Amino acid sequence: MNFSKIFKLLSLSLLVCPYLAHASEGYTFFAGIAESSGIPEHTIGLIFVGSLILLAGLIYRTKTSRLSSTDVLVPAGDLSIRSFMEFFGEAIFKLVESIVGVKKAKNYFPLAFAVFILVLVSNMLGLVPGFLPPTNNLNTTLALGLLVFLYYNVEGIRAVGVKKHFAHLLGPVWWLAPLMLLVEIVSHLVRPISLALRLRSNMEGDHMVVATFTELTGLLVPVIFMFLGTLVCFIQAFVFTILSLVYVNLAIVSHDHDDH
Repeated sequence: MNFSKIFKLLSLSLLVCPYLAHASEGYTFFAGIAESSGIPEHTIGLIFVGSLILLAGLIYRTKTSRLSSTDVLVPAGDLSIRSFMEFFGEAIFKLVESIVGVKKAKNYFPLAFAVFILVLVSNMLGLVPGFLPPTNNLNTTLALGLLVFLYYNVEGIRAVGVKKHFAHLLGPVWWLAPLMLLVEIVSHLVRPISLALRLRSNMEGDHMVVATFTELTGLLVPVIFMFLGTLVCFIQAFVFTILSLVYVNLAIVSHDHDDH
């Protein structure tokens, strides 16, 4: 991949976006659609993000389907959807391997990559003038957190069975089982809420900081905060993905109370 092109493109966007954002003066493209349709703006934004990801996936599939079995192993040399997908795909796959193990990585890579791309693109949408990131709304982030919650519980039941999955909530000592059950239930219920609040708070704060400094200052300061905002978008996407994989790994591992 040509990283110099990526750097030039990112630098250009950081220079242009502050002025465009100032010119937009809080206008959002989806506000009119939301008002006329009655659909919340963050929902429309998430549908838009999903459509972009689906389109990118179709383009990637089309391009790779034309390659031979040998050529498909050669990395793309230009800045394209294929190079983007393969770069982050490889990074996420290594992350999955490090958390759930090499043998199970293929099973949980689709979840990790889908969560990462969805959260990343949603976050990055907020850096484009005229758009609000869907992830700065608690409804969006809580829905993602509940999805992860349901997924890791279903996978835990599939991996170790219903009895063993729920028996782990009782703890190793029978007379402490009621207390341990309460603690474990609270712990599990807090997970999707913590995922939701962490992502939403960071993205809302990042968007407010960029918007405020863009409105109040000249060129240099907004560029700095746009760059920091880009880093926040990537970091929050990785954090959400890592925590999701950790919860999945905790659920699929067969726990033996004697090991505690």
